Amino acid sequence: MTLAFTATVLGSPRIGPRRELKKAVESYWAGNLDASALESVGGDLRRRTWTELVDAGIDSVPVNTFSYYDQMLDTAVMLGALPERVSGIESELDRYFAAARGTATVAPLEMTKWFDTNYHYLVPEITRSTQFALNPVKVLGEVEEALEIGVPARPVVIGPVTFLLLSKSDDHAPLDRLDDIVPLYAELLNRLADAGVKWVQIDEPALVADRTAPELEATRSVYDRLATLNHRPAILVASYFGDLGDALPALAETRVEGIAVDLVAGSLEHVVAAPGIEGKHVAAGVIDGRNVWRSDLDGSLDALETLRDRAGSVAVSTSCSLLHVPYSLEGEDGLDRALRSWLAFGSEKIREVATLSTALRTGRAAIADQLVQSRAAAETRASDPRLHDDAIRGRLAALTDAERRRTPAPDRRTAQATELSLPLLPTTTIGSYPQTTAIRVARAALRTGEIDQAEYVRRMRAEIADVVALQEDLGLDVLVHGEPERSDMVQYFAEQLDGFFATANGWVQSYGSRCVRPPILFGDARRPKPMTIEWISYAQSLTNKPVKAILTGPVTILAWSFVRDDQPLAESADQVALAIRDETADLERSGVRVIQVDEPALRELLPLRAADQPAYLAWAVGAFRLATSGVADTTAIHTHLCYSEFGDVIGAIAGLDADVTSIEAARSHMEVLDDLNAVGFDLGVGPGVYDIHSPRVPSVKEIAGSLRAALGAVRPERLWVNPDCGLKTRGRAEVESSLRNMVEAAHLIRAEHG
Repeated sequence: MTLAFTATVLGSPRIGPRRELKKAVESYWAGNLDASALESVGGDLRRRTWTELVDAGIDSVPVNTFSYYDQMLDTAVMLGALPERVSGIESELDRYFAAARGTATVAPLEMTKWFDTNYHYLVPEITRSTQFALNPVKVLGEVEEALEIGVPARPVVIGPVTFLLLSKSDDHAPLDRLDDIVPLYAELLNRLADAGVKWVQIDEPALVADRTAPELEATRSVYDRLATLNHRPAILVASYFGDLGDALPALAETRVEGIAVDLVAGSLEHVVAAPGIEGKHVAAGVIDGRNVWRSDLDGSLDALETLRDRAGSVAVSTSCSLLHVPYSLEGEDGLDRALRSWLAFGSEKIREVATLSTALRTGRAAIADQLVQSRAAAETRASDPRLHDDAIRGRLAALTDAERRRTPAPDRRTAQATELSLPLLPTTTIGSYPQTTAIRVARAALRTGEIDQAEYVRRMRAEIADVVALQEDLGLDVLVHGEPERSDMVQYFAEQLDGFFATANGWVQSYGSRCVRPPILFGDARRPKPMTIEWISYAQSLTNKPVKAILTGPVTILAWSFVRDDQPLAESADQVALAIRDETADLERSGVRVIQVDEPALRELLPLRAADQPAYLAWAVGAFRLATSGVADTTAIHTHLCYSEFGDVIGAIAGLDADVTSIEAARSHMEVLDDLNAVGFDLGVGPGVYDIHSPRVPSVKEIAGSLRAALGAVRPERLWVNPDCGLKTRGRAEVESSLRNMVEAAHLIRAEHG
């Protein structure tokens, strides 16, 4: 076997510790930076990342995990599988970004969630006419770049099985094209061996979901073929986000040298019991790559020593790429000493990997001080009073099923029709409007003390008045206040709930250049005071039209936070749901009659194995209904879902019992409506009629066509008209043009229906 490595991570973040890549990419899009300057930023970030890993003691460094947008899009480029519609764009980089974002004349690829994470990937489009061809320039270039500075490079590529299973293919079964792309992987392995690469990592996370017997046989066949090549690096097949299940013995019986396993979301016992594991180098993912809690070093070492007794050899690894956690705790000065001692961000996790590797090679005595610190942190966390709020726990214990139910939907529909008096096909937006420079300046000025709270409120009110006036001018039927005071739909609420902490620089990539700062749920969640009424009441005072209040639902708040791992997620969800329930009651008392509780992450947290899904859906739906069932029949509850494959949770969407569900549908061409009808969904629905993640301005004709398509599946009295998602990231002129066309299209279709 090729000399085995001892310490690694499965991937690294790429946005930069201070979001350098985000700023550079957006400058390139704006025409303020050329391609060579953008590449200079990218190169600096790559080398900085690799150097940090080597300096920390990592002896096998992942490369080709850097991306200007998305790793699945990079794989499509590597395999020559970009859609034909971008082929006319001369610049390779612009062609790449056109596939990601679209242009005025080119529609982008669809986008959806990467397994059960909040990262979004671009969905490749593969048809029978797709002509694959290897384009290894990026991966070979990064390998050369790393080896030149002495980095022990292990290139990482998405595997052929995962690539095809996650691609969109309407005219054939996903894996039908394996025979076309496996030779390209074989050629790539040959080229990597020529470049001096010792190990290559091939990511196959799709194998941790339920897979059919033919899919498992295809996987075994693929790696039999690749492993028997005469000239190649050693192969590490990497999985993450769960157990490999029956795929583990299928891989273990091939001649691949290594398998990376997730021992945080997966089971040590499953790996230890796998036949054939004794002949493999196992990268043991004992350091959590998806959450921010400090590792239990004693427990991790116990697992590593158990595995070492069974496997051929063992390396310490993260459970998945560090793409999903912030770079470092450095600069998080707002943390109290206790909370800080419980946490580990990316840099700290890298050091944990190196620490455990040292202990595994030389014994626990070599890390005695680190073990003492790990135990002390666990003890202070377990005894901290913020983790146990008796009042909240008492309320939850006293809940009854009646508090998760509303009056039957037909009765509510009648009451709301009388209360709101809306036209056929009412128009609205999802919540946020463009975050202007003035908004960002005011927020920064408040943070640094340049302005006081009163001046900040005055500026935000001015933004709200502007957005309300715009919506009145456009002729929208149900307005929103635009959310100028919210930097993020989860962080805003987390900052006002006890039990959460918002970081100063804990940025994580969501998609492309979009970054979020997930808050940290460390204790029991409680709402000390109302969170939104001041802003919504002001907006409502400016118009006679109904203003829709926008809240974030309990499942999404948890999904887009780093959550405590010391109690079941269902208990945390109900705690947050009680806070949202109290907010809806206060909003209703203030006169608000439309309340939207967003749950875009409902699909995101769905367990990857079917056997685990019913329990999750039961508590997720229960938490939403707890949050929304405390209002009168005359108050309309809306919800919003976006950018996920909804087929697996269609029944749960109906179970939410929201009066209106707005849902992403533009990139997927209204496909979700047929799924809703299949489960008897008979509530209001607003399928998105244009894609807000693309800079395109849709025409009246295009939107009218989407509405006609929707009316083929939805009765007119149930249909709402809205964009796919919030408008926060778009420009004012683009938004105004798009919404004006949307309203005109709605009027056109209303006229067609009398």
